[in-house]
Amino acid sequence: MRVAIAGAGAVGRSIAGELLENGHEVLLVDKAPTAISVERVPQAEWLLADACEITSLDEAALQRCHVVIAATGDDKVNLVVSLLAKTEYGVPRVVARVNNPKNEWLFTEAWGVDVAVSTPRLMSALVEEAVSVGDLVRLLRFSHGDANLVELTLPPESAIAGTRVGDVAWPQDTSLVTIIRGSRVLTPGAEETLEAGDELLFVAAQAREEQLEDLLSVRREDAAG
Repeated sequence: MRVAIAGAGAVGRSIAGELLENGHEVLLVDKAPTAISVERVPQAEWLLADACEITSLDEAALQRCHVVIAATGDDKVNLVVSLLAKTEYGVPRVVARVNNPKNEWLFTEAWGVDVAVSTPRLMSALVEEAVSVGDLVRLLRFSHGDANLVELTLPPESAIAGTRVGDVAWPQDTSLVTIIRGSRVLTPGAEETLEAGDELLFVAAQAREEQLEDLLSVRREDAAG
């Protein structure tokens, strides 16, 4: 898979390193000469250019990329790169970094963004996830379909603890992606039984999040009454 990353700072280089280790082809693009540190990620392609310019993106052959990652420290730049990648070059998957949470509302399909990653929001969500049981925590937002990646740790008093996945009446527009049980990552097959303490990861429409949280967290005595 060919991936272009706009922004060769610490974030861009770290992403590039991970992708290269996984066998992908990576191009790093940055307009600052000081950011071009080929020796730090020697396996990547490097391009000294302004990723907001069509001529630069032509030189980067963006039309051959399967994924574009807008990872600069400037939200305006990331939005422009995302929009150009999607509308001018038809890149199938565009991921954009959100630096200022106040700008998160802009990172939508209208700007060509498929997945928006807000580092401050993600760090906050991970803190919540570490200390919360029974509360739905939003980890990641997907622009297409207004869906989010959400997590909930199943509390002991949940009405569905001990229930098979296939027997639960899940809300519409939600999908159980995986179950994390201790050090194990489980595929949520219909016969898998949910246990108290399971970390459940869902892709869910935002409008269904409250309904999903109610289903997972309801106490047995509440459900019976």
